[in-house]
Amino acid sequence: MVEVGGLGRNPQTFDMDDLLRRFTQEERTYRLRCVEGWAMVILWLGFALAKLLKVVEPTSKAKYVRFEMLFDPEQMLGQRDRFYNWPYIDGLLLDEAMHDLTLLATGIHGEPMLPQSGAP
Repeated sequence: MVEVGGLGRNPQTFDMDDLLRRFTQEERTYRLRCVEGWAMVILWLGFALAKLLKVVEPTSKAKYVRFEMLFDPEQMLGQRDRFYNWPYIDGLLLDEAMHDLTLLATGIHGEPMLPQSGAP
């Protein structure tokens, strides 16, 4: 479930079926380089985040996109670990979020994304 609210003219909630039906999926290969020193190449499936944002129509006052994951330790067992102050929150400036290379991922290496155990 993806809930989009805030400074948008058309706030909406999308379930996975909505996302897969409304937005054409594409494969993209991205290289990830972590500050911890590891790197990997991943084949993602998804769509440009800008397409979803255009549907909710951010107002001129919107400056960034905030991502806050579900906090449900019963469903996401990794959230039971108190080493991190859940829920995970991140953000992008609106112009970064609207960039064509910013992907809302729905799958990885040809398979749908599985429900996670608390990881982003």
